[in-house]
Amino acid sequence: MLIDTHCHLDAAEFNQDREAVIAEAQEAGVRKIVIPAVERSNFSAVRELAHGIEGGFYALGIHPMYVHRAHAEDLAVLEQKIADAMPDPRFVGVGEIGLDFFVKEIASGQAREQQEYFYAAQLSIAQQFGLPVILHVRKSQDTLLKYLRRVKLSGGIAHAFNGSFQQAQAFIKLGFVLGMGGAMTYTRSLQIRRLATELDLASLVLETDSPDIPPAWLMEPDRRNIPAQVYRIAQVLAELRQEQLEHIIQQTSENAHRVLPRLKMS
Repeated sequence: MLIDTHCHLDAAEFNQDREAVIAEAQEAGVRKIVIPAVERSNFSAVRELAHGIEGGFYALGIHPMYVHRAHAEDLAVLEQKIADAMPDPRFVGVGEIGLDFFVKEIASGQAREQQEYFYAAQLSIAQQFGLPVILHVRKSQDTLLKYLRRVKLSGGIAHAFNGSFQQAQAFIKLGFVLGMGGAMTYTRSLQIRRLATELDLASLVLETDSPDIPPAWLMEPDRRNIPAQVYRIAQVLAELRQEQLEHIIQQTSENAHRVLPRLKMS
């Protein structure tokens, strides 16, 4: 079973052909798609979209690149929305949350403090409900780990991971798996490709981050990523590891179900 563990299917880039994009993913063998929220304004949208497609699931959270326009009351809303969603078999966890120190405008000063405030608060919410988290990890691995060590979580996914081998092991030790997507398909992505081959396959899941992080074969002018690409991403992982594609698909699916156990509920 192919699972796209990270897909922003509610994004405006899909407004003109969302149904066709979903159909293409299903034709490619993608059986489950996880749609993470990014801010309060799309909490309802990801839920409705997940319920509107076969194999649709969703997570609720406030993305670090959106906290600049968030307010403290949004955390209370998030907490209530999660409480309401707990009986929902399509709801899988808290995300997308995390820290982004790549974008200079938000990597220091008050903007960074706000990122860390929202990240810590959302980890506490995840702990309160016993939920896994889907982490945004960009130039922020060590700080993310510092906060993770302060709370007891069931783990989750370090999305689009691009840290060191030692950092990868630290996340894995805390119950996380690492998301492998379009960045892995570029020959220049030496660090990611090294992780993809050297880490135990039990530590990896597949993702697209659609419509972002397009794989190497998507050329201009249309560089929009789509969930159907997770099949070819799986092929690249199989080639890098010199393993059978069927094994890659089966194991990464099992990994996704392990760290997002509510994926099994529907």
